[in-house]
Amino acid sequence: MNEPVYSQEKVLNTAAHGLAFLLINTALIILCFFLFIYGVAADMPTLLRILVLTASSLYGFIVGPVLYAGLKIVKPNEALVLTLFGKYYGTLKKEGFFWVNPFVSAINPASSPDSSSATAKPEVKTEGGKTTTAYTIQFPKKKISLKAMTLNNDKQKVNDALGNPIIIGVVVIWKVVDTAKAVFSVDNYVEYLSIQCDSALRNVVRLFPYDSDEDEKSLRGSSKEVAQDLLRELQSKVEVAGLQIIEARITHLSYAPEIAAAMLQRQQASAIIAARQKIVEGAVGMVEMALEQLNKNGVVTLDEERKASMVSNLMVVLCGNRDVQPIVNSGSLY
Repeated sequence: MNEPVYSQEKVLNTAAHGLAFLLINTALIILCFFLFIYGVAADMPTLLRILVLTASSLYGFIVGPVLYAGLKIVKPNEALVLTLFGKYYGTLKKEGFFWVNPFVSAINPASSPDSSSATAKPEVKTEGGKTTTAYTIQFPKKKISLKAMTLNNDKQKVNDALGNPIIIGVVVIWKVVDTAKAVFSVDNYVEYLSIQCDSALRNVVRLFPYDSDEDEKSLRGSSKEVAQDLLRELQSKVEVAGLQIIEARITHLSYAPEIAAAMLQRQQASAIIAARQKIVEGAVGMVEMALEQLNKNGVVTLDEERKASMVSNLMVVLCGNRDVQPIVNSGSLY
């Protein structure tokens, strides 16, 4: 048995003649009212009276009001997915005032948990010490937004490539590009995107360490590359739902609380070692320059023992954490 596959949406290119139909249908209904009154009051053959009363009552009281159900208003960057007796009828994407088959119904599974009925939302207001409760009737949203939207899921605790638990949060900018897939291929495309975002984030994060001293990619040092990998991974998962991932960014990155203190000490130790290495390299360069200038200008001639003593003193002065106290030697150098 062949099942329908909604691989591509069917865009309805209906002209926006809703206003013209509204005026014409309203005029016809009013005309039918007058004909009905005329058929009752005027003197005419019985057969003609029956025809006039039947036609005017059918259109004025049944057909005309039913045709109003086919009027649809579509705003910019919105779409209406229409079904006719359970089958996919088409999608209205152009903005305007349209008239379509009055028996079609719009569907949007992501509008609310129960999108088939209106709900009353209570609003509690306090004025002058008196508390009043007002109920606002909220009708289900049948239109699908084609605008770029933002998904900001909760922060997750995942393990990086080294097995360290980290806390990471991402924000995803997305939009609907195929309304037929979004409505009929998944149950709720917003929830589907949220779940796939969490799954893709875990798959990508486990490939990179949190931090790296070498040139390899890491979550902290290569955030753009990680975001691109996340975008590609997530796009491949939500393609079935007719969604397009525009951008994915890391908004929060930190170690989990249970290892944060230990990792902070590790980072501090690495920073101290790197700083000491720079200090030693600079001190050695300054000592070499001092010895070279002394020999070049012939200021003093030092043997190897005195050179070693001078190098030791200079290294202590240049690499020390505290200010040195000068000692004046009043005796002979030897």
